[in-house]
Amino acid sequence: MGYPIDDGYRMPAEWAPHARCWMAWPCAEETFPDLGLAREAYAQVARTIAGFEPVTMIANPEDIADARMLCGDAVELVALAIDDSWSRDTGPTYLVDGRGGLGGVDWPFNNYGEIDPHYDNDKLLARRLLERSGAQRFEAPIILEGGAIHTDGRGTLLTTENVVLNPNRNPGLTKADADEVFRAHLGAKKVIWLDKALDIDSTDGHVDNLACFVRPGVVAALVAEDPADSQYAPLRENLERLGRAKDATGRTLEIIEIGQPARREFRGERICSSYINFYIANGGIVLPVFDDPADTPAIEALERAFPDRVVVPVPGVDIARSGGCIHCITQQEPQP
Repeated sequence: MGYPIDDGYRMPAEWAPHARCWMAWPCAEETFPDLGLAREAYAQVARTIAGFEPVTMIANPEDIADARMLCGDAVELVALAIDDSWSRDTGPTYLVDGRGGLGGVDWPFNNYGEIDPHYDNDKLLARRLLERSGAQRFEAPIILEGGAIHTDGRGTLLTTENVVLNPNRNPGLTKADADEVFRAHLGAKKVIWLDKALDIDSTDGHVDNLACFVRPGVVAALVAEDPADSQYAPLRENLERLGRAKDATGRTLEIIEIGQPARREFRGERICSSYINFYIANGGIVLPVFDDPADTPAIEALERAFPDRVVVPVPGVDIARSGGCIHCITQQEPQP
């Protein structure tokens, strides 16, 4: 089988029209400190997205009734065996060819560097979803999760060194090697490399907590205001990298700085709270908020960034304290 780019496939921007959003019902007690609260939070996200586009929730067969009760009739349910509930990372990265074709990259999954050995079902999920979608499957040669990449849909990709080049995933991989994989599988002509910035991140530094495109040439980036904050310097470094970068067209990026929420701890560790971890739906932005004074400026910044979409704030703490947030628990299937 050839590369996706040989068949005209590329990764579209998240703001391109979606056929549906895929989610996976919380099931791992070791991941979620309070499984009941996590399920309520996931259900609220699913119901909110369903106001903009179809949502399909994957759940273990024994959890279907519980998911139906909390999600309601607006969310489609599919019984499939899963180990955890981060569909951004275990699902495929969908592709389009501009001629009505739908494809997808199946990234080999090793549970974030094998932080837990129980992921036999999750490593098969991308293949299963591509089969259900009738999409052409392309198996990638490197280990990766979907939360590690973000595109403008026009050939520019954001990612982080700490994930892609991490020996716990891809020992010996170089930036040049990765650039070629991203070119051949996603249509990326320019890769902008950022660095890990958050204190505690079990993913090793997914870019969807740090920066994302809001339209071609424009990036939203998380920043810290307090120089004494341990995340200040690394977030500043990423901001400087974005400031020096040019996109695939040679354009200097416009950067929208979004201040992070105040430090919040759970079980003695700082949780990954980021306003960048939002989902772009058809006509909407589903944004995590944290009962924090920074919530309002973040909402206002994204309303300005997406004037054609409705920004809907959704509580994010009960998801974030498990290691991710709204973007991590969703995966869009584009309309081909």
